[in-house]
Amino acid sequence: MTDIDIDQLREGFVKTADPVLKIEPGDNPLPVGSHVFQLTVEDDSGNVSAPATVSVIMLDTQAPTAVIEVRDSRGRTVPANRLSFGASFRLDARKSVDAGGGQITAYKWQLID
Repeated sequence: MTDIDIDQLREGFVKTADPVLKIEPGDNPLPVGSHVFQLTVEDDSGNVSAPATVSVIMLDTQAPTAVIEVRDSRGRTVPANRLSFGASFRLDARKSVDAGGGQITAYKWQLID
């Protein structure tokens, strides 16, 4: 087995004597989505095969993290989330993240009490 960083394949083809290639994500993993890999093999006479391809689908399997901050009508953080009766305020979810490689596409707000 040959171990490589995905960035080595991004730079061009990698030639190995091993039939198994282990790919590490490194500092710049493949993004979520479909990625096509190609292989050709060569025999000891120098004959080269037709290319074979495989699609690898990288999935986002981690749930995002919702974060809410309370801000006043001017956008300033509200200490201890305490507001004057009848005051306008903002709920700010900009610090919510999806560490699983995806992107947040919707914010679903609800008053539950």
